[in-house]
Amino acid sequence: MAKSYTLQELARLVSGEVVGNGSVRITGLNSLELAGPGELTFLTDVKQAETLIGSEASGCIVPKRLKKILMAQIVVDDPDLASAIIHNHLLARPFVAAGIHKSAVIGADCVISDKVSIGPLVCIGNRVRIGDRVTLHPGVVIGDEVEIGEDCVLHANAVVAHGCNLGKRVVLHHGAVIGSAGFGFATDRSTGRHVSKPQVGSVRLDDDVQIGANSCVDRAAFGTTRVKAGARLDDQVMIGHNVVVGENAILVAQTGVAGSTTLGRNVILGAKAGISGHLHIEDGVMVAAMGGVHNNQPKGAIIGGVPAIDVKTWGRAAAVYRRLPEMLKEIRKLRREVDRLAAGQKKGEEE
Repeated sequence: MAKSYTLQELARLVSGEVVGNGSVRITGLNSLELAGPGELTFLTDVKQAETLIGSEASGCIVPKRLKKILMAQIVVDDPDLASAIIHNHLLARPFVAAGIHKSAVIGADCVISDKVSIGPLVCIGNRVRIGDRVTLHPGVVIGDEVEIGEDCVLHANAVVAHGCNLGKRVVLHHGAVIGSAGFGFATDRSTGRHVSKPQVGSVRLDDDVQIGANSCVDRAAFGTTRVKAGARLDDQVMIGHNVVVGENAILVAQTGVAGSTTLGRNVILGAKAGISGHLHIEDGVMVAAMGGVHNNQPKGAIIGGVPAIDVKTWGRAAAVYRRLPEMLKEIRKLRREVDRLAAGQKKGEEE
C-alpha cells in the first residue's frame, strides 16, 4: 500500500513553506505532464508556470519567486533538490530480510549478517564479510576476501572482484564490475610482444557511492583505486588503475579516466570526456562533453574541446570552425585579388 503524507509533513522535510491547503494528502510524485490526484509535482523554472493550468496534481513544489498559483504549494529555494528528497521519502520502504536463496553459492569462512537478501544464483567467495541490510540481486558475483558495508545494494550481474571493499549504502547497478585487472603492460621493443604487469592492488568504494550499469573500476597495480564518498558514476564509465575520484564527483556516461589520475571534490566530467593518466584535476573542475584533458587543471576550471581549453575560448573557436569553408572561399578570393593587383603593379613598374 502506498504511503500517504500531508503536504505540511513533506514540507518539513525540505524546510519549505506551505501555501494553500497543507492537509492535502500525497501518495506519490510525478512529472508536470503525468501527475494526477494524490500526487505532487514540481516546477523548476517560473517560465513553466503555465503548464500547471489544467494539471490534476494535488500539489506542487515551486521556487520562491513564482507568482501565486491556484494549487497547494511547497515553496522552496531549490525545487529540483526538494523534489528529489521528497520523492525518495515517498518511495522508501523498510528493509525486509529475505535471507539467502537456496541456489546461491557461499564460500568458506564468510561472515554474513542475518539481515540480508541474497538472490538466486549469487556466487560468494571465501572469507567474505557482508553487513546488515545488504541486498544482492540475482547473478551477483563476489570474490574472495571482499567486504561489503551496511545497506549496500548490488543489482543483477554486478561483480566485485577479490579483495575489494565497499563502504555503507553503496549501489552497484546492473553489470558493474569492481576490481577488474588494471590495463598495465610492458612492451618488448625487439619483438613487439606485450608483457602484462600484475595488478595486485584493490578497489575501495567509500560510503554513498553509486556506480552505473556496465561501468568498470579497475584494481590498482599496487595500493588502492579509490572512489570517495558520495561520488556518482553514470553508465559505461571507465576508471583506470590507481585513480582517485574525489567526494561528490559526477562522471557522466562513457567517461574514461586513465591510470593514476586524481580527481578533486565535486569534479564534473561530461559525457565521453577523456582524462589522460597521471594528472591532477583539482576541486570543482568541469569538463564539457567529449572534452579531452591532457594536463593538470586548477581549482574551478571550466574547460572543453580537444585538447581541452577554457570553455569560452573553446566556444568561440567552435563558432569559427563552422565558418571555415566560407572563410576559405573568402581567402581564395582575396588571394586572387592580391595576385591581380601585384601583377598590375609589376607591369606598371616594367613600363
